[in-house]
Amino acid sequence: MSIIVILAIFYIFTLKIINVLYVIDENVAKFASSLFKRYYSKNRIGVDSVANREFGFGDFESKISYRHREFKTDAELQKYMVEQAPAFVSYSASFYSMPAGRPMENKGWLGAELVFDLDATDLHLECQKAHGSSWVCENCFSSIKDETIKLIEDFLMPDFGFSEKEIRINFSGNRGYHIRIKSDDIFGLGSDERKQISDYISGSGIKMENFFPTINQRNTKLEGPRPTDYGWGGKMAKGMIELINGGEGKMAAMGIKKADVQMLLKNKQEIITGINNGNWDMVRISKKAEFWRGIVEKMTIKQSDSIDRNVTKDVYHLLRAPNTLHGDTGLVAKRLGSLHSLQVFEPMKDGIVFGDRHVRVHAGKVSAFYMKGEQFGPYNDQDAEMPLYAALYLMLKRVATLAEV
Repeated sequence: MSIIVILAIFYIFTLKIINVLYVIDENVAKFASSLFKRYYSKNRIGVDSVANREFGFGDFESKISYRHREFKTDAELQKYMVEQAPAFVSYSASFYSMPAGRPMENKGWLGAELVFDLDATDLHLECQKAHGSSWVCENCFSSIKDETIKLIEDFLMPDFGFSEKEIRINFSGNRGYHIRIKSDDIFGLGSDERKQISDYISGSGIKMENFFPTINQRNTKLEGPRPTDYGWGGKMAKGMIELINGGEGKMAAMGIKKADVQMLLKNKQEIITGINNGNWDMVRISKKAEFWRGIVEKMTIKQSDSIDRNVTKDVYHLLRAPNTLHGDTGLVAKRLGSLHSLQVFEPMKDGIVFGDRHVRVHAGKVSAFYMKGEQFGPYNDQDAEMPLYAALYLMLKRVATLAEV
């Protein structure tokens, strides 16, 4: 038997194992579907410009198992939701004259919102090494909220001039947030222009010489941006000051060497005073150009990791429809009316829509988690009784099954 055949057999066998592990328990799927149907029978979704959007739907195995659907009215969409109770509901950021048209070029593209998809998984947090990428802890939620606020307050509003009323925010229903910009200024932009916006926000292609004019000149004072400078220069300066003020832990998390961390902390005030005045040369550093370039580049990469650039540039991408349920959590992708609403939003409290009646489940190995401020777990292959919303969360996360059917 050739090595190619052996590898092929191993590949197929591996896929079967993965599918078995991923397939949701049949009783859980029926149970969740009945709950989703009840939710949609009592809660109106409300989609703006519904007749011009393409819709896609998924079951508990696939987030989008079919797309190219259109609905003429909100009532028509709502009727479908109640009858089918899909596990996932997505819609287009683009507007079409014929949303159900196929192939894509037959839809009659009219324009699109500018969208951003921020997911805690993309932050590569230390806590994820412990609990894995499919789980979300309080640190994950806090960190991705900070990145979302940063995107709005540090980029979308000051650098691009979008007003708060043009910025639509909603919780993804799982690990992050979605932002949609509805503005005439970006409506007709193509993929290339949207990529340029994404590249700017992510710091892609930044040339240090543009912000540090003397960085490659030997025996010369290193001049750099001030916190008051416009655009990326100001962000670098403010980011560096925040980094130093953040202390040893924050700098270590950025990958800065211990010796460099100690040097920065020892000369903290002098360095911050210098940066405020555009002088990045307040302390003696060997190979200063390489030193500052390395730190600033680490910082710009960190700021870009939370944005899925492919989503932003892809005008045909389907995004979770606000106020619909997420089939991996049972939480609602809640529409947030303002930046303040985002700031005070607590996903594991405000994203809960199901009640407190108790359900008995068999939980596998599950770390402690919090919902509505109450701790559940840890569990280790045991039966447990808990409120419906917590039970559904675990079951849809594939770490629990119904103990009684």
